[in-house]
Amino acid sequence: MDCCPAVPGAGWAGRKIHAPAHPAARPAGSSGGARAGLGPGEPWPLRPVRIIVPFTPGGSNDAVARPLCEQLHARFGQPFIVENRPGAGSAVGVGLLAQSPPDGYTLLVTTSSIAAIGPVQGTGFDPAVELEAVALLAQSPLVVLTRPDSPIDSIAALVQADRERPGRLHYASSGPGSTTHIASELFNLRSGTRLQHVPYRGTAPALTDLVAGRVDVMFTTIASAAGQIRGGLLRIIAYTAEGRPAGTPAGPIVRAAGIDYESGIWWGLFAPRGLPPPCARS
Repeated sequence: MDCCPAVPGAGWAGRKIHAPAHPAARPAGSSGGARAGLGPGEPWPLRPVRIIVPFTPGGSNDAVARPLCEQLHARFGQPFIVENRPGAGSAVGVGLLAQSPPDGYTLLVTTSSIAAIGPVQGTGFDPAVELEAVALLAQSPLVVLTRPDSPIDSIAALVQADRERPGRLHYASSGPGSTTHIASELFNLRSGTRLQHVPYRGTAPALTDLVAGRVDVMFTTIASAAGQIRGGLLRIIAYTAEGRPAGTPAGPIVRAAGIDYESGIWWGLFAPRGLPPPCARS
C-alpha cells in the first residue's frame, strides 16, 4: 500500500515509507475470539471505512491520516473517514480499535507512542496482543520549539536556563505516554535538566499555550507546528535527530550541543488482531 501522506510544505509530515501489508496478518477468528470477519471471497471494502485518530484534530496524526484517506478513497471507491477520539494519551482511541471487530472497517493511524500507552496509562489491554500493524506510513525526527521572543534560542540556552532556574521551566506534551512526552523526558535524562511536564489532550492545545507563553518549550513534530513556524509564532531551536523532512527549515540537531540524545517518531496504520488476509493484502 503506497499511502504516504504529505501536507502542504513539501513533506513536512515526514519521510515517505513504502510498506507492504503486514506479513503476519492472521485469518479472522485465529486469535481465539468469535469476532466477525470477511466472508470467503468477499471483496473489501463494500462500505465506508472508519480510521480512528486517537488525538485532537490539527496534529501530525491528522496530517498523515487525512491525505491517506483521500488516497484510499481514490483507490478503492469507498469513503475512508477520519474519526478523532482523543484522551488519555491516545489510550481512548487505541482501546476503541482493540474492541472493534477485525473486519477491515475500523482502522487506526497513530504514532510510535502506541508502544507506551499500556505501561503509562495502565490500560486493560496490550496493543502488541490486541492489534496488528498493517503498514508503516512515515517517519521523522521531532523539533524543539520555543517562541521567537524567548531567550531560549538554542539547546545550550535551554540547558543554561534550567541550571539558573532548576525545576521552573515547563514543557508541553500531547499527553502522558505520547511521543512528545517520552522525547522530552529522555532529554531531561540525557541532559540533566529538570523541565516540568504539562500534559495536554493533543498537540494543538499544547501549541496554543506555547505560543501564548504558558509553557516554555515543546518537543513535537514539524507537521503539527507547520503553521506556527511559517507564521513566525514559533521557532525551531533544534531537531532531535538527522533526517529532517525535505523542504523544512534548517537547524542543528540536539547532539550538536554535546548531549548524547536522539529521538524520532513514526506513523503507522493498525487494525484489530485477526484482520482477514484479503483485507490486509489490499
